[in-house]
Amino acid sequence: MNRAFSRKKDKTWMHTPEALSKHYIPYNAKFLGSTEVEQPKGTEVVRDAVRKLKFARHIKKSEGQKIPKVELQISIYGVKILEPKTKEVQHNCQLHRISFCADDKTDKRIFTFICKDAESHKHLCYVFDSEKCAEEITLTIGQAFNLAYRKFLESGGKDVETRKQIAGLQKRIQDLEAENVELKNKVQGLENQLRIAQVCTSPAGSVSPQSPSTDIFDMVPFSPTSPPPPVPTPNGTQPPPVPGRAAQTKRDLFGAEPFDPFSCAAGDFPPDIQSKLDEMQEGFKMGLTLEGTVFCMDPVDSKC
Repeated sequence: MNRAFSRKKDKTWMHTPEALSKHYIPYNAKFLGSTEVEQPKGTEVVRDAVRKLKFARHIKKSEGQKIPKVELQISIYGVKILEPKTKEVQHNCQLHRISFCADDKTDKRIFTFICKDAESHKHLCYVFDSEKCAEEITLTIGQAFNLAYRKFLESGGKDVETRKQIAGLQKRIQDLEAENVELKNKVQGLENQLRIAQVCTSPAGSVSPQSPSTDIFDMVPFSPTSPPPPVPTPNGTQPPPVPGRAAQTKRDLFGAEPFDPFSCAAGDFPPDIQSKLDEMQEGFKMGLTLEGTVFCMDPVDSKC
C-alpha cells in the first residue's frame, strides 16, 4: 500500500506514458467472473465479491469445469478482457467507469476492480487470478487512470467538444437539405401552374390565338429566363403576382437562408454526446481508489 502511494506521489510508474497512451500493456490471467455489488468502492465490498466468486469457482471445479483464461489489455482508454486465442472482446471497461481497484493481500494471486456497467448502470466487481502479476496489474490500471485523467484535463474536453460541434453541424446540414428538397418541390409545382396558365382561355371564352412558336400540342414552350405575363382569369380579375426570387435577400436558390456554421447554438448538439461528456466528468471526479489510497486529482475544469 505504501509502495503504491509512493509510486503515484513520485510519478515513478513502472510503464512509460507512451506504452499506455499509444499502445496497451497485455497481461494473462484467469477470470473468476463478475458479480454485482452495492457500492462503487470499499475493501469489504470486494472481499464479499471475491468470496462469492471463489465459492462458485469451487463448485464449477468439482463439476469438471476449468477457469477460463483471458487476456487483459490495459491502456488509457480502458481495460479490455479478451479471449486469448480468438482475441474476441468479452468485456470493455472504460477507465472513467472504474472506481476501485485492489489486489488481495491475503491471496497474492487475486486482484479485482469495480466498474459501472454502461447499459444497466450497475456496479460490477470483476475478479481475476494471476499467479505472478496481481499487484503489477493493479498498479498498471492506476497508472492508466492517472494518464487518462491528465489527458482529459490537458485537452480541456476539446476532443469531445469538437465531436459535439461536428455532430451539430451535420444535423444542421441534414435539416437544410430536407428543407431545400421541400422548397424545390414547391418551385416545381409553381412552374407547372405557370405552364397551365399559358394555355388557359381568354376572359371572353375564346381560345387565344396560337403563337408561332407553339409545339405539336399547341403549348408555348416554357422559358425560365423570361416568364410569361400573367393571364387574366375567366372572371376578369388578375391572378396574384408570383413573388420574385430576387426580392428575397440572403436566401439561396430554394429560398433557404444561407448556412452559417458559427450560428449553431449549443442546444443543437445531440443529447447523447452531451451526456457522454457529463458521464466522463462525473467518472473522473469520483476518482480511482487503489486499495484505500485515492488518486487525488485536480478539480475538473468547469469549461470542459
